[in-house]
Amino acid sequence: MRTLLISANTEQLQMPVLPMGLACVAAAARHAGHEVELLNLMTKDDLVDLRLENAILSFNPELIGVSVRNIDDQCMDSPKFLLEAVKNIVSSCRGLTQAPIVLGGAGYSIYPRSALAYLGADMGIKGEGEIAFVRLLDRLSRKESPGDVPNLVLPDPTRENRVEILKKLDDSLLPVPNGLFSFPAEFKNQKIWLPFQTRRGCPMECSYCSTATIEGRILRKRSPDIVVDSISRFAEAGFKNLFFVDNTFNFPPSYARELCDKMMERKLGIQWRCILYPWKVDEDLIERLAGAGCVEVSFGFESGSRKILRSLNKRFQPEEVRGISKMLSRHGISRMGFLLLGGPEETRETVEESLEFADSLELEAMKITVGIRIYPHTAVASAAIAEGVVASEDDLLFPAFYLAGGLEGWIDDTVSGWLERRPNWHK
Repeated sequence: MRTLLISANTEQLQMPVLPMGLACVAAAARHAGHEVELLNLMTKDDLVDLRLENAILSFNPELIGVSVRNIDDQCMDSPKFLLEAVKNIVSSCRGLTQAPIVLGGAGYSIYPRSALAYLGADMGIKGEGEIAFVRLLDRLSRKESPGDVPNLVLPDPTRENRVEILKKLDDSLLPVPNGLFSFPAEFKNQKIWLPFQTRRGCPMECSYCSTATIEGRILRKRSPDIVVDSISRFAEAGFKNLFFVDNTFNFPPSYARELCDKMMERKLGIQWRCILYPWKVDEDLIERLAGAGCVEVSFGFESGSRKILRSLNKRFQPEEVRGISKMLSRHGISRMGFLLLGGPEETRETVEESLEFADSLELEAMKITVGIRIYPHTAVASAAIAEGVVASEDDLLFPAFYLAGGLEGWIDDTVSGWLERRPNWHK
């Protein structure tokens, strides 16, 4: 079945991103015998409509898949709702072809029914798409009803298909570095970090996080040998900068050590970034990270207050964060810190405590978020409903934020003052 897969992400946010997740779905569909083309709409120009028209008219797809990565920019001050641009893409597709349109992607999976209605597509795939999307293509190519395909979301609100996850990630193919990863020419002089995921699922249950909704709470891992083989192919093709987007690169620690050891053995000649959960990290692990090519970690400690860390359901204490930060610095690994201010139980005192704590770490970079984007099925959402911040029937598709009472106005002025004196800090 001729299938056009569109990466609808046109916002760089922190950096331009290659559509690795969509490429995994494309690889699975091609392996199943379907004809697949991938269109990446990340661009700095105004040629989105022209590129879309050229792709549809030249390929004549029998089905179009649209990947939705982000819903908004999570900025409380002036939130940017990103689905309007995706809606325009869906509308343009409607004007060019009668092929059914299927939604998917991380952002879509948080709001499978409301996003489907807002964007006006025919159906969607919630969560992992490698198996479900291929089953959908198989059914449609045989002119059979797709109604019971797992993870499938249809406009009928009375239908609720079961959700399946890959129990063994090695059962899904990793893409190869070919035309799926072409990038607009205007980015050729910009360092591109190839997103790479070795694990899915997160059992941490942080109070604000949507990961469990997207990937589930069961942590699943790819074989380190398969991971390193794939990275080697990308490195040989010129992709020398990787970003491991696993939510907690250091869990389980034994897996992280084995993965680093195998990367060191292969001498891949790459540099990479990862997301480090500041808990149960020792000097041995950090030595291996550095030896395997890690040059930067996203260090999401979120708060320097014990009280707020408990409220966010974090497993670590400020002292652990400080110790890990020092070890990273000793081994030459750059640290990008994150503070998330304004959640339940936050006060002026805890905000100042967090700012002072972050300052004492002397990190290379610091990102501060004021106000917590409220996602469905989270503890923050429950608190927001209980306090009347949002209504229980609100599907939360449009950006809504939690900010603890008593912080309005003051917190923005306070954070702005800190940012003015610290050029490596930003919101």
